Amino acid sequence: MLALPLQVALHRALRDAEAGRHGGRRALLSTEQEPDLRERGLGRLAGELFGSGAVQGAVDLVGHGLLSFVQNGVAALDVAGGVELALHQVDGPEHVLDAFDLRSPSLSLTDISRRAGLSLTTAHRLAGALTEWGALERDASGVYQVGLRLWEVGALAPRGHGLREIALPFLEDLYEATRQNVQLGVVDGTDVVYVERIAARTAVAVITRAGSRMPLHATGVGLVLLAFADVAFQERILAAPMRRFTEKTIVNPAELRRVIADVRHRRIAISDGQVTLDALSVAAPIFGTDGRVTAALSVVVPNEHSAQEYIPVVHAAARGISRGLGWRPV
Repeated sequence: MLALPLQVALHRALRDAEAGRHGGRRALLSTEQEPDLRERGLGRLAGELFGSGAVQGAVDLVGHGLLSFVQNGVAALDVAGGVELALHQVDGPEHVLDAFDLRSPSLSLTDISRRAGLSLTTAHRLAGALTEWGALERDASGVYQVGLRLWEVGALAPRGHGLREIALPFLEDLYEATRQNVQLGVVDGTDVVYVERIAARTAVAVITRAGSRMPLHATGVGLVLLAFADVAFQERILAAPMRRFTEKTIVNPAELRRVIADVRHRRIAISDGQVTLDALSVAAPIFGTDGRVTAALSVVVPNEHSAQEYIPVVHAAARGISRGLGWRPV
C-alpha cells in the first residue's frame, strides 16, 4: 500500500506526463505498447494496466526515481531498461472515507468494512494507512474518526477557502443584521456543500453545518445553484428521484422546473418548510468574475417570519461577495 502523499505525487506525475512535460527517456504508454511491456517481462503490469479497463492500482518505480500512476489504461514511466517495479493494489481509500457521515462520525473497523464493502483485512490496511497520514484518527478503544489532516487539506480547496475568506465579512454582517442562520454553499456533484455557517444559539434549528451536503432541490441555496446551472445539469436533476423531507418538499419535476425558472428571473429563492417545517430559507446567487454563479448564500429563519423582510439584506450580502470575487454588473 502506497502512502497517501506518495499517491498525490503519482497523480502529479501522470498529469505532467499527459501535459507533455516528461522528456528524455520518459514516455506515455498506451494499449498499443502492451506487447512491448510483456516482452520486457512486465506481464503483471500489462495485465493490470490493460486487462480490466478501470485500473485501481499504482506502480512504484524504483531504480530511476520516476514515480508514475496507473489510471484509465495510461501510465507514465521510464521506458529505458533497468527499472525495477513493484505493483501495489489500491482498493480505494476513498471508500473508507465515504463510510463516515453525519450520522456515523465514529466507526469501528467492522463498521468500516461493512459500510465500505471491503474485507476486514483490506479495511484494516487502508484504515491504518489513512491513520498514519492523518486522514483518520483512532482512539484508545479502536474506534476511528475523521482526522484533522483531512480538514487541513480540504481547507485548501479554492472553492471553499478562497470563497470563504472573501465572503466571511459579509456573512458576519448578515448575521449581525438578522441573528439567524447564515449559510454559504457551492455545488458539488448533484448536491450543495456548505462551506460556511454562522448561527446564534437562539436561531431556528437546522440540520446543516459547515462541510455537510444536501440535495439541490430542497434548500434555498440549492434552488439558487440549480436555477443558474446549465440546462443539461438541470435536466439531470429533474430526471432523478428527489428525496422528500417534509410534505412541503418539492419532488415533482414540473413544479421544480417552474420554481427554478422563477428563481433565475427574480435572483432570489424562498424555500419554506422543505427540509424542516419550522424553517424558512431566503437565498441569493453569488457571481464570479466571468459572470457565472459560483456560490449562493442564505439566511434560515423561523417560518412565522416574513421572507420579504430578509430579501434586501440577503441581496446586499450576495452582491458584496460577488464584487469581492471580481464580478461587475453589466
